[in-house]
Amino acid sequence: MTETDGILGVLLAGGLARRMGGGDKPLKTLAGRTILDHVIDRLAPQCAGLVINANGDPDRFARWRLPVAADSVDGFAGPLAGILAGLDWAAVHQPEITHVVSVAADTPFIPRDLVKRFVTEITASGAELAVAASGGWSHPVIGLWPVTIREVLRRALVVENDRKIDRFTSRYQLATVTWSVGPIDPFFNANEPADLAEAEALIARGLVA
Repeated sequence: MTETDGILGVLLAGGLARRMGGGDKPLKTLAGRTILDHVIDRLAPQCAGLVINANGDPDRFARWRLPVAADSVDGFAGPLAGILAGLDWAAVHQPEITHVVSVAADTPFIPRDLVKRFVTEITASGAELAVAASGGWSHPVIGLWPVTIREVLRRALVVENDRKIDRFTSRYQLATVTWSVGPIDPFFNANEPADLAEAEALIARGLVA
């Protein structure tokens, strides 16, 4: 497994965005472009392809010309359902894909070495899954997942009604890969309007590489 070979990027855009006043957080504007544009620019070079996980009318994402995979689990089942949607899409449409890297679509400063470091750590440690961390916090929504776990994940969601990412990842040997938070936290996410203003300020100050 190389940095891009066999890895599909899944942009998790299915959140309810209550603190942002509703709508799609990834479609909010940041420095003259959507947050989704920023995420795609950073993740696309790291993957063999991208798919957007979102529910509702997929046409709102039409201008990006990316596949849109909706949750297959009824109700708002959270990010694990989005990860499962990405795993299922890969298995059906790109069977050569071995892993999916999941990224929250409201994280505009996602590391440009995300996939490289995940692959390096999994290869070195023999772990089955990898998740990101920074500033003493784990970010399990941002992770690397083998396609082979999809039926176990489906059972966890549908049969066991287990929607907590940390509880699901505890079933596997897990690698936690940590990034520095200086000068910015690469996993900064825009949850509310004040976060967008902060992100604008970070960009204006030239702190975003």
